Amino acid sequence: MIIIRRIHDATLPSDRNAIAQVQEILRNRFPDVREKYVENIPEQLTDPLKYRFRTSLLVSENRNGVVRGFSLMYHAPDLHFCFLDFIATRREVKTGGIGSSLYESAREEAIRLKSSGLFFECLPDDPALCKNEALMEENRARLKFYERFGAFPLINTRYETPVNPEKDDCPPYLVCDFLGQPPVGKKAARKIVRAILERKYEDLVTEDYIQDVVRSIGDDPVRLREPRYTRPRKSPSAPAPGQPGSGSILLAINDRHSIHHVRDRGYVESPVRISTIAAELNPSGLFRELPVRTFSEKHIQAVHDAGYIRYFKRVCASLPAGKSIYPYVFPVRNKHRAPSDDSVLAGYYCIDTFTPLNRNAYLAAKRAVDCALTCAVQLLGGGRAAYALVRPPGHHAEKKVFGGFCYFNSAAIAAHYLSHYGKVAMLDVDYHHGNGQQDIFYHRKDVLTISIHGHPSFAYPYFSGYAEEKGEGEGLGYNVNYPLKEQLSGGEYRTVLEKAMERIRRFRPDYLVVPLGLDPSKGDPTGTWSLSASDFSQNGMIIGKYRFPTLFVQEGGYKNRVLGVNARHFFQGFHTAFFNDYKR
Repeated sequence: MIIIRRIHDATLPSDRNAIAQVQEILRNRFPDVREKYVENIPEQLTDPLKYRFRTSLLVSENRNGVVRGFSLMYHAPDLHFCFLDFIATRREVKTGGIGSSLYESAREEAIRLKSSGLFFECLPDDPALCKNEALMEENRARLKFYERFGAFPLINTRYETPVNPEKDDCPPYLVCDFLGQPPVGKKAARKIVRAILERKYEDLVTEDYIQDVVRSIGDDPVRLREPRYTRPRKSPSAPAPGQPGSGSILLAINDRHSIHHVRDRGYVESPVRISTIAAELNPSGLFRELPVRTFSEKHIQAVHDAGYIRYFKRVCASLPAGKSIYPYVFPVRNKHRAPSDDSVLAGYYCIDTFTPLNRNAYLAAKRAVDCALTCAVQLLGGGRAAYALVRPPGHHAEKKVFGGFCYFNSAAIAAHYLSHYGKVAMLDVDYHHGNGQQDIFYHRKDVLTISIHGHPSFAYPYFSGYAEEKGEGEGLGYNVNYPLKEQLSGGEYRTVLEKAMERIRRFRPDYLVVPLGLDPSKGDPTGTWSLSASDFSQNGMIIGKYRFPTLFVQEGGYKNRVLGVNARHFFQGFHTAFFNDYKR
């Protein structure tokens, strides 16, 4: 499995390791690159003022953290353009798929940054400019690659003028990808070219050279070379705001959730919940659906007890279709001597009497985890917001126990995964306490867990969620509970939500994971609050205005008549605050 993720700085060991591998690839693939440039990459990531560019480093890794390729791109927010300085893979990497994925990711990043274009240099395929025949085949292949994406060399300028005509061979083209937008005008192009030459080559070019190149840009708008290696076609379009691909919330839907269909009377956690939400979200234009990837069970093992996982998987596989086991004996007196009978052992691993084990529970819960991790990987690659629309839910699943319709804590598994790449905050907005992530992260300070919920004196799970539960050891102060009264208005809820988001802001997370419950809704069969669609919209705006890279994981919400409407209003509010006029 290949992961593309963004490196923010050199703070974390995983990021330092990735940067070191990028530097190694640069030295091996481009021996002419100055060592000073290679050594300065960590500083470029952290000091944009010094380099007059904001640096974006994307790496393509395998599951062992080996960097297979990378792209290094600069963003000039003052002139609204991006410059792709390098895109490269290890010599032993033969597939073109990694290069394509990296370039597509760079394009998406440039679109997100509202750039007028993505610019980069490419060695020429013109024998008059390049006397080195050995390079020509590679130059043609590279230009053919970029033509597939609608990127072509700028023409009718002196950009290819050698800095030193007596020594320099193969001066580069300036290749332009206008991201589906019209080409820039002469005035903008001159500013962009001047910025590239001054900021990238300030110690190599003179002001006379810069003036000569800049003044040679006369076309208005600028012109690009006609396709030479591919059929003429329109370049890939940049989606309009609010349309899939631009300012979109990435969406992963559990395509196997319906196999977990408990038909027992009164079981409200039903498949119709997902279809109801999806039916409202699909026409909104706010989402871009992702194919769900399959992840190793090791990610579940990193969060949940191995004995519980083995039991859950084995029992589910052994049950006949339509047969469920409900816990009915709870051996709390001796937790270290587990029962041997599977039906009794269910109570050893469960916290209630209404969460059954059945043939497909493991498979559906595992796929929910896959959805959450699919979204988490997208955040690592620079995605800004993602939504795992899943069932069964997960936030009541602790390290060693299941309950509350929850088997694996998908949100906590995703949070743990993201924690290898930065600090994570979890904000549980389900009506019920997020006891699962509290238990899982109670002794950790790298994951801040916050839950807004009904007071345990009247709300499930009854035994946890008190304000004095603040964490232990290193985690002291990093678990925050807001237990609220039984009858609550939308305005009262927002007061607490604002307080919670301010606590998260002070924590300064790299990622925000939101276990999203829609059961604070008025009339929900499992809750007592009275939030309306308008309240959900305002809640979404409160979370969105902080603009943390955010992963939502679906939890509760059982009033199907309004479930989809509330979800749509929530995400419309979030999208409005998060994406409108978004600036990094």
